[in-house]
Amino acid sequence: MSYMVRPKKSLGQHFLTDLHIAEAIADTLDAYRGMPVLEVGPGMGVLTRYLLDKGHDLTVVELDSESVEYLQEHFPALEGRILEKDFLKLDLAQLYDGEFCVIGNYPYNISSQIFFKILDYKDRIPCCSGMIQKEVAERMAAPPGGKTYGILSVLMQAWYDIEYLFTVPEHVFNPPPKVKSAVIRMTRNQVRQLGCNEQLFKQIVKTAFNQRRKTMRNSLRSLVGKDCEVLADPIFDERPERLSVERFIALTNLLENYITS
Repeated sequence: MSYMVRPKKSLGQHFLTDLHIAEAIADTLDAYRGMPVLEVGPGMGVLTRYLLDKGHDLTVVELDSESVEYLQEHFPALEGRILEKDFLKLDLAQLYDGEFCVIGNYPYNISSQIFFKILDYKDRIPCCSGMIQKEVAERMAAPPGGKTYGILSVLMQAWYDIEYLFTVPEHVFNPPPKVKSAVIRMTRNQVRQLGCNEQLFKQIVKTAFNQRRKTMRNSLRSLVGKDCEVLADPIFDERPERLSVERFIALTNLLENYITS
């Protein structure tokens, strides 16, 4: 059953063909050897081989049945460790008792959803790394003040330190994507509680950036009512891209007693 897996557009598959880049991605978890690792979307195992060579306690999750068959044939070390499932529907708490890392060449069409799922398990995942679309990587790592700083930046940086490691060109994939790629590493920061209502924090961040051209006063008016006295505070003169994570936390605490039900 030796064959090459056919990349499927419906699954957003672009198989990495450059072994040096695959090894460099595997290197991002060198500080976590001995900790279980979950690889998302291994495809034909170009990254998998280096993770196994490094001695990681590896499990892989792959939705594509053709890729699963290929992995079963070519990676006997993964026997019993190949999950033919959708990562977004996986209960990671049932998979691991303690901490674990996540890595992958992530499908670009669902990468943001993958990282939001990581947040659901943030106290169990000290490190998450891998390759995503360059534009998304730039948004995740962006500091306040620029056009790339947005919802993903704030929500991820509240809990993780984001490193943009290197850019990957289109020609090292089969088929080549229409965009450049980038490798990132997210390392859990020291924050265990934000010091505010976390659900409200997310709501405020999303509401503000959904109307990012408006001032905070205009975008958040819907949450507190247009005549609410709190809107006189100078912070509402700002546009959302100017606010750091810490200022969004302060804003959440400021607004909590004024939110209309």
